[in-house]
Amino acid sequence: MTALLVIAKQPLPGRVKTRLTPPFPPEEAAALAEAALADTLAAALGVPADRHVLVLDGQPGGWLPSGFEVVPQVAGGLDVRLAAAFAACDGPALLIGMDTPQVTPALLAPALRWEGYDAWFGPAADGGFWALGLASPDPALLLGVPMSRPDTGAVQYERLRAAGLRVGALPVLRDVDTAEDARVVAGGAPGSRFAALHAALTSATAGAGA
Repeated sequence: MTALLVIAKQPLPGRVKTRLTPPFPPEEAAALAEAALADTLAAALGVPADRHVLVLDGQPGGWLPSGFEVVPQVAGGLDVRLAAAFAACDGPALLIGMDTPQVTPALLAPALRWEGYDAWFGPAADGGFWALGLASPDPALLLGVPMSRPDTGAVQYERLRAAGLRVGALPVLRDVDTAEDARVVAGGAPGSRFAALHAALTSATAGAGA
């Protein structure tokens, strides 16, 4: 059973994308998070997998398309939550976050092929990682990896290599954390919900300031 996992937080004002405020007020930051999540879920559904799973902190809303199983995140640090998501899989699994709305099915599909690889790794521009695939999910590969640091990705990658895994490389992507990230990512994904909303919000702000 091959699984494609999306780990996400319910897009509520004040709980998500707080580093977008300012310039975006909390309601707009949450709306951008929702758009990013919707883009990510749509891309995930475009990839053949036996299971599509949303590992969610919070409650699902109207942004959730059909075709996803929803499972709650466990309590604990991010390494614990990621490890638990993999532990619940009984076959190969690819896990991605909700912070890269520029993902496409074509970008994700190779990471669910395991000929020649035991793992897939997608580094993030900020030093973290946006995707991790494991042919044989092992929670120990994630537990204890320091999260949300500039060296998170490097530490996680070395953990995979130290375990003797053959690691396939995915492209470096930029997470949406800051307003500058949002601008760059929106510019690189012009057909996305995220880009459309970002354009509408920034145009409205510019108009109000004129």
